[in-house]
Amino acid sequence: MKRWPLLICAVAWALLAAPTAFAQSPNSLVGGSQFNPPPPAPLPPPKIEAPVVPKLDAPVRQNYLPARRPSFSDRVSRCLDEGAAAGLGPADRAAYSRSCANQ
Repeated sequence: MKRWPLLICAVAWALLAAPTAFAQSPNSLVGGSQFNPPPPAPLPPPKIEAPVVPKLDAPVRQNYLPARRPSFSDRVSRCLDEGAAAGLGPADRAAYSRSCANQ
């Protein structure tokens, strides 16, 4: 009577320790096919750098070049738009754009 628990434990250990065979490949158990290539390697993590903090005693760098003047055609177009927005007629708009663009 005392051999039954020992026999049951031995059978259970033999069943658990025996290697199991898959009817399908492990890849297809996850949802893929055995013919699919393996997934690509993960991307490297982004490079994180601290921003450059300006020094308190560093000289201020400024651009001292004067702003370029727009071309004549750009000035005429802007003046024609301003005249139309002001409600000027075609003749008044032409006179206004000539005087405005030449300033």
